[in-house]
Amino acid sequence: MVKQLKRWQGWLLFGGSMVVVFLLGLLVSSLMERRAEVVSIFNNRKNMFKDSIVAQNEKFADDFPREYETWSMTEDTTFESKYNGSQEKDVLEEHPEIVVIWDGYAFSREYNTPRGHRHCIEDLRKILRTGSPGVDGQADIQPGTCWTCKGPDVPRLMREKGINRFYAAKWSEWGDQVMNTVGCSDCHDARTMDLRPARPALYEAWARVGKDVRKATHQEMRSLVCAQCHTEYYFEKDNGQYLHFPQEKGLTCEDAEAYYDSIGFYDYVHPLSKAKILKAQHPGYEVFMQGIHGQRNVSCADCHMPYIAEGGVKYTDHHIMSPLAHIDRTCQTCHRQDAETLRKNVYDREKKVYDFAGKVDKELAYAHIEAKFAWEHGATEPEMKKTLEDIRKSQWRWDYALAGHGAAFHAPQEVMRLLADAMEYAKDARLQVARIVARHGYTGTIPLPDLSTREKAAEYVGLNMRQLRSQKKDFLDSVVPKWIETARKNKRFVSKPM
Repeated sequence: MVKQLKRWQGWLLFGGSMVVVFLLGLLVSSLMERRAEVVSIFNNRKNMFKDSIVAQNEKFADDFPREYETWSMTEDTTFESKYNGSQEKDVLEEHPEIVVIWDGYAFSREYNTPRGHRHCIEDLRKILRTGSPGVDGQADIQPGTCWTCKGPDVPRLMREKGINRFYAAKWSEWGDQVMNTVGCSDCHDARTMDLRPARPALYEAWARVGKDVRKATHQEMRSLVCAQCHTEYYFEKDNGQYLHFPQEKGLTCEDAEAYYDSIGFYDYVHPLSKAKILKAQHPGYEVFMQGIHGQRNVSCADCHMPYIAEGGVKYTDHHIMSPLAHIDRTCQTCHRQDAETLRKNVYDREKKVYDFAGKVDKELAYAHIEAKFAWEHGATEPEMKKTLEDIRKSQWRWDYALAGHGAAFHAPQEVMRLLADAMEYAKDARLQVARIVARHGYTGTIPLPDLSTREKAAEYVGLNMRQLRSQKKDFLDSVVPKWIETARKNKRFVSKPM
């Protein structure tokens, strides 16, 4: 028997249905309004580019003022965090043992924390690793490949000159060409504004393992436009310094190591220990993919480029920076804790990583120094073979864990695992050295230098910092202005160079 509703209940049900229908109508109207405004933005563009690459970022400002304005804010360096704020900090001054660890490689001269994208060309020009004589007296020690991630002039040059030609040139050859800092055409097709990585190395790396970047989902693309630069790479020495992402065996630290070992690759021979060293670059994407956010398909843009709602438009904030600067738009879109709790959670994880990393710095630097002592006291190559292998393994894991800057938060468990392995390999290397020198008649404690400051560490490894800084000043005062003037005459930038 069907029970009939009372009259008032029927009217209540009818009224409730009308309210639901009304609210759904408002929602649909809002969505349609937003979509219409977005469509209007694209349909009323003042500059319809025929080319997929437009190097001058300013040319996008009229059509995409919100994105351009927020992108311009990457010039700001006022954001402070306990670790990795937007200020440039001298890592070697804070951790002088690293000068010894990187002895024989240009990074031992200078290594700073990164600023915003608007500064990347300026920072590359002024760093002591470029534009100054090398240890062999050559005036230009870096290849053109070092410009690869510094702005949309790079894909333009690759197309105009050829990819191989771009890589094989000297770094200084492109000095008057690369003027526009990381911007629109690095990540977007200028004709459609679709997300599209502009670096061929990413496409080549995926193709080698049977994948096609062009078939990636939109969410994947929101990370891949970052992964084209924030990734581990090496230069093929016998192939014109061609850029190669070593992803053939996978995306872990050990996968990359296995690839390098399979081809007998090393970046340089350490002058103290004589170990064949692998220099990690910045495997931010690979480490991120080992962490919980990467595993749950969170993209780089979700946290570093959160959405902003303005009127009827929802757009991506192009002020790429730490998520801690806007916790309400980043962390709290998923996590329900208050901002201070979330910030403290981040700092706690990072502190554990960096405190332990400082201990590994010392252990690894001492391993190099004590290996040098062993060679000086009669050690033979067969005796040192295992020691050098352990130093190589230790330094690779230490460097891979830290070179991505944000790795201490992206994947703290993975980073701590790598640092623990690095510590174990370094300790084993030092123990083996102690046994080797004992066999050669030395039973005392191996003397260690004072590495308490960057200057003392540089002096120990034979770096003439005064001379390097003087040469760099001459370069910045004489060479760079000529590059800018040449670029201005050739209309390489719209308003001012970056």
